[in-house]
Amino acid sequence: MWSKYFNKLDRYIASKFIKTFLVTIFLFVVIIIIFDVAEKLDNFLKRNAPVSEIISVYYVSFIPTLINTFSPIFIFISVLYFTSKMASRSEIISMLAGGMSLLRILRPYMIVGALMAYGSYLLNAWLIPISDKKRVKFENTYLRDYWSESRNAIYRQIKPGVIMYMEYFSNHDSSGIGVTVEEYKGVELKSTLFGRFIRWDKRTKTWRLELVTQREFLANGNQKVTVLPYLDTNIGFNPANFFFRVEDVQSLNQSELSSFISKEKERGSPNVNALNTELYRRYASPFSTFILIAIGVSVAGKKTRGGLGIALGVGIFVILFFLFFSKYFISLGATGVVTPQLAVWLPNLLFVPVAYIFYRFAQK
Repeated sequence: MWSKYFNKLDRYIASKFIKTFLVTIFLFVVIIIIFDVAEKLDNFLKRNAPVSEIISVYYVSFIPTLINTFSPIFIFISVLYFTSKMASRSEIISMLAGGMSLLRILRPYMIVGALMAYGSYLLNAWLIPISDKKRVKFENTYLRDYWSESRNAIYRQIKPGVIMYMEYFSNHDSSGIGVTVEEYKGVELKSTLFGRFIRWDKRTKTWRLELVTQREFLANGNQKVTVLPYLDTNIGFNPANFFFRVEDVQSLNQSELSSFISKEKERGSPNVNALNTELYRRYASPFSTFILIAIGVSVAGKKTRGGLGIALGVGIFVILFFLFFSKYFISLGATGVVTPQLAVWLPNLLFVPVAYIFYRFAQK
């Protein structure tokens, strides 16, 4: 029964697609890694990064991210290349002359594309975050001054009804200045806790506040004030969140990302729109595979005097516009100009008519 819907010709096209895609990935990944090594070589040498870790940790973790990020381009170039070769050998014309419609020819392309789109989602949402955590740890150790970073004017809701302000925090020694913790019941302020200094106590695994002032606001309008030289407390905040980079969001799987977004909303973080854009992008991005395949086959499937050169020229023009619109709308979603859901889906919605125009033109 399967052979009725996926015959020998379909298998021929699918195998050509997959082989060309794998070769394209290999060539581009090698080129990109060579340029990346050249760019980061000084940092590797300066920080004495072990060669074994550069290869087995950084680049082994970096390659899946690289493949997934540029998979739409790899897929599009693969479709353009091998479809143009088939057209130049009159294989597409023979299929059409034999009674096959362009829509029927597209079937094996779309089946392979569906597998690639699903694989892209799995990589993005679940598999890449496993390896990407190692990449982020490597970058923090050898490519960033992560442990010497600091932050000013920190504001966080550490749990519902509890707000923390901090004037300054240093990641180098896990210490801060000017900490205020306010506890609310609804909109009513119930208590405040102020410490002139804060430091992580490795022995007790708690935060130690120094020069402490506690204020409890009583129902009768009075205040109960307590002054202490120091206070060990389990304030529920993770300093790593102060230094989280939005560009490292790929190290979070789908569940971790959804949970992180919920916490960031509670804290009033300015990164919520960027994080939501990444969350919805993971769903929307795989669908671009089908649009680009339809455009690629429509452009390259016609035998032209210019051959592969014309198809590649038109195809590169289209993919550049698609990438521009994708990046543009994602930046709008990340900054809150456009809702994240709309920002990630707009490029697909805009290019569906483009794909249809190319498809109708190819049929003539």
